Amino acid sequence: MLYFLHLLKDDFIFLNVFKYITFRSFGAGLTSFILCVLLGKKLIDLLKAAQFQETIRKEGPSSHGAKAGTPTMGGIFIVMAIMISSLLWTNFLVDKVMLVLLFTASFAILGFFDDFMKVRRGKGIRARVKFLCQTLIAVTFVVILCINESGSFSMSMRAGESAVYSSTSVVFPFIKQAVVDLGYLYIFFALLVTVGSSNAVNLTDGLDGLAIGSIAIVTTTYIIFAYLAGNLQFASYLQIPHVQGAGEIAIFLAAVGGACLGFLWYNSHPAEVFMGDVGSLSLGAAIGFSALMIKQEMLLIVAGGIFFVETLSVIIQVISFRSTGKRVFRMTPLHHHFELAGWAESKVVVRFWIICVVLSIVALSSLKIR
Repeated sequence: MLYFLHLLKDDFIFLNVFKYITFRSFGAGLTSFILCVLLGKKLIDLLKAAQFQETIRKEGPSSHGAKAGTPTMGGIFIVMAIMISSLLWTNFLVDKVMLVLLFTASFAILGFFDDFMKVRRGKGIRARVKFLCQTLIAVTFVVILCINESGSFSMSMRAGESAVYSSTSVVFPFIKQAVVDLGYLYIFFALLVTVGSSNAVNLTDGLDGLAIGSIAIVTTTYIIFAYLAGNLQFASYLQIPHVQGAGEIAIFLAAVGGACLGFLWYNSHPAEVFMGDVGSLSLGAAIGFSALMIKQEMLLIVAGGIFFVETLSVIIQVISFRSTGKRVFRMTPLHHHFELAGWAESKVVVRFWIICVVLSIVALSSLKIR
C-alpha cells in the first residue's frame, strides 16, 4: 500500500523512497516486529482467558511437565503481523505476493483448526486428513504458480551464455549451469518442498525459541536471495535465475523475519506462549513456497538444514524401531535426544541456532561457488 506513495514524488520528492525494495524491506520487518510485540501481551492474555493451553505429551522429556498450562496458538499474532505488514509495504498487485500470502494464510487456517481441536477435544486433526489437506492446498497453489510462470526464462552468465529454465526447472546450488527441467514431476517435487517444509518446522517446534529463532535465520538468507533474484544485474553477475517480482518476496520475507523476532520476545525460555500448529505450519509453508517462487528450492536443504535433520531423525527412528525394535536416538525429534543426553534446554536451542547461522553462511557462499 505504501509503495504507491512514490507516485506522488513529483509533489513530494521524499516519497520516492517508497519505491525502493531495501527501504520497504526494513519497514516491513520493523512493522511486523512492533506489531508482534505490541499485540503479543494482549493476545496472550486472551489465549489464557480462553484456556487455549498446551497439552504436554506424556512420552516427552519429564522436564517439560513444567510447561503444562502455557498458552498456545500464539501463531495467530505471528500471521496477523505478517499479513498486515506485507499488505502495508509490498506492491500487492504483484501476483507472487498475493499467492504467497494466500498460501501462508491457508496453512495458518489448517493449523488453527488442528490446534483448536487439540485444545477442546484433546485430539487434533487426524494425521492422514491433515496431510491430505496440506497436499490439496499445495497442489492448487503450485499449479497456479506454474501457470503464471509458464514459458522459458534465461539465467544469464558472465560470458554472455545463458542457461534456459522454465517454471518447472530446478536449479542446483554450487554447480554452474546445473538446471534440470522436471516437467510434470515438478508438482511432486514442489509438494515435497512446501508440505515437507511445513511439517519439518512443526517437528522442530519443541523447545522454547528453537523453531522461531531458526526460521528467523533461514528467512534472512532467503531475503538476500530474493532481493538478488529480483535484480537483473545482480542475478546476471551471480549466475542465479532472474525472477520478476522476486524483490517483493524479499519484503514479504522481511515481514516474516520481523514477526519471528517479535514472537521470540515472548517465546524465549521460559516461554510465555507457544505458536502451535497455526504458527509452525504456516511459517514452514511460507519459507517453502518462497523458495519455489525464487527458484532456490534445493538451497532449502542447506539453509534449512536444521529442519531437514530434525525430520530425518524422526524417519530414521521410526524405520529402525519398526525393522529392528531398536532406537537410534534416545528420543526424536533430534533436539529431545540432546535433552536426554544432559544438555540444558537453552543450550540445545542456542547451539542449534549457531548451526543454523553456519548453514546459512554456507548457503550464501553458493552465490560465488559455482
